[in-house]
Amino acid sequence: MSQTVDRALTILAALGEGPSSLEQAANRIGVHKSTALRLLRTLQEHGFVTRQSDHRYRLGGRLFSLAQQALETIDIRQVAAPYLASLNERYGHTVHLSVLEDGKVLHLDKAQSRYPDWPGPRLGPDGRFGHRAPAVASAIGKVLLADLPDDQLTAFLTAQQAGGQEIGSTADFRAELAAVRRRGWSMDEADGPAAVGLIAAPIAGTEGRAIATCSISAPAYEASTAELSRLVPELLCTVEAISLAYGGTPTPRWCENRCGAKHAERASRT
Repeated sequence: MSQTVDRALTILAALGEGPSSLEQAANRIGVHKSTALRLLRTLQEHGFVTRQSDHRYRLGGRLFSLAQQALETIDIRQVAAPYLASLNERYGHTVHLSVLEDGKVLHLDKAQSRYPDWPGPRLGPDGRFGHRAPAVASAIGKVLLADLPDDQLTAFLTAQQAGGQEIGSTADFRAELAAVRRRGWSMDEADGPAAVGLIAAPIAGTEGRAIATCSISAPAYEASTAELSRLVPELLCTVEAISLAYGGTPTPRWCENRCGAKHAERASRT
């Protein structure tokens, strides 16, 4: 049974890259076309796969429905949404909500920038939620990694190296993460007119550890590195407010006098 499930999941992953013929699906999982056909028909019966008029198969609507339901049950997205919108309204830059999943940064939500000629970082090929990016190469990822327990960070680094991900010296990377954790935020600097700068800070969960990040990004021609850096207090205020609303235990910063979020009135999660 586990082999059948593995084959079905492999087919779904392949279809995520685009429609496939029966022969292509069979080749992907290394089975005869009759075996692949049985799997595809079962997936089709449950709505996970649809057969097109050209006889190729693509992902079905049931899969997208389940994915959307799963995202909607992640309450941090619902809690954070008004704070992301508020930060976006004040400055016009793109604001992201992201988490760490399977060693990669998963973008859950965003408030789009107001620049008419720049769409901002997209969440996926069609701007959909769920796009994943390597955690070691971005300020967002480093903020999330910086708050991992040491054993989890060690396991992560070991897996990254085994997978061929270049991180340089492990000791240097750990030192960089330690600096990020002490500072409370991280930055990707824009190194050219067309480059994108980004600042990210952690959202604390109920145990005080980072469960997500909020980030602000902008192209260099709209906000220089220095200009983006000046928004760090506002970003820290925002993650403080989200943490309080979520029921976490963040370190007090500027929240009360900037956002109006009061530590004594922290909301409890339901």
